[in-house]
Amino acid sequence: MTKLFAVEVGRRVRTLRRLYGLSLSELAHRAAIGKATLSGLETGTRNPTLETLYAISAQLDVPLAVLLADPDPPEHPVEIHGAAVSATLLETFDDDDVASELYRIRIRPGIVQVSPPHQPGVTEHVTVFSGSARVGPAAQPVLVTAGSHAQWPADVPHVYAADNGVAVHALLTIHHPSGEAAAPVGRSVALLAERGPA
Repeated sequence: MTKLFAVEVGRRVRTLRRLYGLSLSELAHRAAIGKATLSGLETGTRNPTLETLYAISAQLDVPLAVLLADPDPPEHPVEIHGAAVSATLLETFDDDDVASELYRIRIRPGIVQVSPPHQPGVTEHVTVFSGSARVGPAAQPVLVTAGSHAQWPADVPHVYAADNGVAVHALLTIHHPSGEAAAPVGRSVALLAERGPA
């Protein structure tokens, strides 16, 4: 993640936190992250992990792409890293009743990454191109092999893990029902862009 992008992500988090009327301490507590971590993220001095951004976006009731989408996308999209998963936001789509995020992901072997629950009604869909992955609800993940697809309700803790010691390459699509529970991605990004520095 570039310094400029880290600063922009931090600005978006700070803007949304203030729109929700949350203190730094309150959002850090709700997202189960350290106050110093959140402060460093908001000032752009700390590169966020995928897990941290998921935890924050869940507490702010916005899709992850709202924090990551660039209104003027660079030639080479930014890759965000988590414990096991690295993700690159490729595209966002706003339809009448669904807002979707499309990511290219890589799952590194030897680590299980747990993602916190998304808002009610959110679903995730993974298509694996190489390797095999265990993905889905933490209580009952499923095996997805190369050329296969899986989907699950993502409003519960869910996991990503490479299954056989080989890195997995896949596409992840996250569908959010539009409405009060999940503002469409494009409109949210535009709103943040209009607000400018916070």
